[in-house]
Amino acid sequence: MDSISNMIISIKNAGRVNKPSVFIPYSKVKNAIAMCLMKEGYVSSVSKKVRGGFPVIEIGLIYVDNKPKIQEVDRMSKQSRRVYLGMKAIHSVRNGTGLLVLSTPKGILSGKEARKEQVGGEALFKLW
Repeated sequence: MDSISNMIISIKNAGRVNKPSVFIPYSKVKNAIAMCLMKEGYVSSVSKKVRGGFPVIEIGLIYVDNKPKIQEVDRMSKQSRRVYLGMKAIHSVRNGTGLLVLSTPKGILSGKEARKEQVGGEALFKLW
């Protein structure tokens, strides 16, 4: 199973049923992705907790006019096919209303941050 896909689909589905937050099994990569989403304003809070003896990440969701901020997600890089983008190939998602998340040598960055840092990397997913 692809843990990053499970994470972003869990966030999307929790938003669709109007949950205030979602719990996801902890990993450093998922925590870095959640922090990137929080920095870009797509989730309200990220905290590490322990449930049932296992570490989890609690992600608080944001709603705008009773609709979740995260409407759709598109996983670009999969286990069967990796997608890498150079700095010049990073473009805005949905005319700037979406977010591209990349795994770069400087860590997990959004598309805007990656262009500012002048690095490319593996395109993980897009959301809007």
